Amino acid sequence: MAKINAGNTIIGDGERVYIIAEIGINHNGSLQHAKELIKNAAAIGCDAVKFQKRTPELCVPKDQWNLERETPWGRITYIEYRHKVELSGEDYKKIDRYCRELGISWFASCWDEPSVDFINQFDPPMFKAASASLTDHKLLKKKLTTGKPIIISTGMSTMEEITAAVNIIGKKKLLIAHSTSTYPCPVNELNLRMITTLKNLYPEVPIGYSGHEVGLAPTVAAVTLGATFIERHITLDRAMWGTDQAASVEIAGFRHLIEYIRDTEKAFGDGLKKVYESELGPRKKLRRFI
Repeated sequence: MAKINAGNTIIGDGERVYIIAEIGINHNGSLQHAKELIKNAAAIGCDAVKFQKRTPELCVPKDQWNLERETPWGRITYIEYRHKVELSGEDYKKIDRYCRELGISWFASCWDEPSVDFINQFDPPMFKAASASLTDHKLLKKKLTTGKPIIISTGMSTMEEITAAVNIIGKKKLLIAHSTSTYPCPVNELNLRMITTLKNLYPEVPIGYSGHEVGLAPTVAAVTLGATFIERHITLDRAMWGTDQAASVEIAGFRHLIEYIRDTEKAFGDGLKKVYESELGPRKKLRRFI
């Protein structure tokens, strides 16, 4: 069975589904918003929160630096905007302390090598390679040097690109998240059967689901197909400014999602047919031939 030790938690087949609340950049550069999201994620039962960490000068192509766009901070260049939505080093120190106080794990998708070194100082349970970074083999190798488990997301990727990433990372500390990189994603493009395909291809690797759809049902369906971990974007308000807000789940909805997932886990049972004690009365009353 596919299992991995991430921090102090076992993720994999036969284990409780690991639930990640993807804060990403939904904090819009505000530590206050980030802490509010962390507090709510912990309160509703998420196992971890995840951020996105970038060094803007390394992640934004130079030909886009001076393109202007409308933002909550006025009309500014794209490189200025990328800095506005980045949390500071001091912010992350406070986030680390806050998560430890609340007993919730945190980690990040690092989009460049200096960001890997920065996040690694906080001893995260794992790292994430976003779908956009799946083909950045140098960055994958950098994350591998940390010795931490690595989740790869597979949105906008071919099977050949997924295979190449798996070959670089290896299977001992790998988790794979099926995903479609459309925000929000129409349900007919979710292709949840890829979870089964990946489980058959990599039986020794925990397979999960990173969803960007509107609604909750497909994520619960992913659990029934064997997803061992779930990642959904979390937001204080889907109407807030930001590229990921519309594909995110508000706090109340996220609470319901966790309840549905936990109920689904209970409903799985053990696969052995039995007559439950609660059935004995109806059995005695309704069965004519026993």
